[in-house]
Amino acid sequence: MAEVVRTSLGISSVSRTPQNVTVGKPPWSKKAHSGDVERLILHLGEGKGKFDEAHGIPRSIGCIGNNRFFLRREKLSEEEIRNVLRDFKALNGEEVWITNYDSPRDLSKVAKIAVEVGIPEVNVVVLEEDLDAYEVVEGARTIVELEYDPDRILKISLNPHVDGLLVMVPQEKVDEALTFLNKLDEPGDLEIYADLLYPKSARFLKFNVIEKRMSENPTTQMYHDCLAGTIAVSADGYITPCPLLRNFVVGDVRKGDIKRIRKKRKLKEFWKMTKDKIKGCSACPFRYICHDCRALEYQATGEIDGLEYCPILL
Repeated sequence: MAEVVRTSLGISSVSRTPQNVTVGKPPWSKKAHSGDVERLILHLGEGKGKFDEAHGIPRSIGCIGNNRFFLRREKLSEEEIRNVLRDFKALNGEEVWITNYDSPRDLSKVAKIAVEVGIPEVNVVVLEEDLDAYEVVEGARTIVELEYDPDRILKISLNPHVDGLLVMVPQEKVDEALTFLNKLDEPGDLEIYADLLYPKSARFLKFNVIEKRMSENPTTQMYHDCLAGTIAVSADGYITPCPLLRNFVVGDVRKGDIKRIRKKRKLKEFWKMTKDKIKGCSACPFRYICHDCRALEYQATGEIDGLEYCPILL
């Protein structure tokens, strides 16, 4: 075990450093959109995360995390999941995020299938408490999800099988957490995603939203910086533009819709939902450099084009 010298934030020397800490937004939000299917977020079960759809999921990167959802019908079988992954690969899909599982065994099994199918980038999001039970899959990136805690983060970061961390950060700890995460200071390939937790109303925000949402995506005048190129498949087979926008079903894998998904007009409307189409954002000079999470705004306002978390409008 590497020697650790503590500072006021609990760390001054560890084994690896994040190449970049992604704050309050998914890692692909800074990538140019190609106009086609790019990534799949695949759910495996009802999930056992901290937050659930009945009481709200206030996470800025909850889309790739583990939450709890109601299923409307029987879960997809292993063979159905294999077909989903094959169809996604046939569409030249580039990355898959496997998450929201009921059993770490299922997580390992599906990760192996994704690697076998030949998807270029396979990301597996495993809860901290399940890491020991999870069988690491060669060719898949292991992302560990946990709540902000310096000691626990330090311990996990020293694990050579861990490729990244998804850290849930309460708004009261945002500044402290970001300072801490950026002090993981020896060179390495560990990626860290700071998943900021939002209050129910913008009136209770305790961090600078605009600062944390700043994004440099070259295609934001044409495409939504987060939804574009993304499809999500729930554990029971429904296709949505985001796993947290479960009321907006655009297809059904049990009807073979993955193969035809790029032709779905409803999905394309989400991909092209730029800030120019959001009332309150359309005239803002920051609209092309401000990350937009439709799931958070929809949860807070009940409107898919709603806007709650903007200090400029307060």
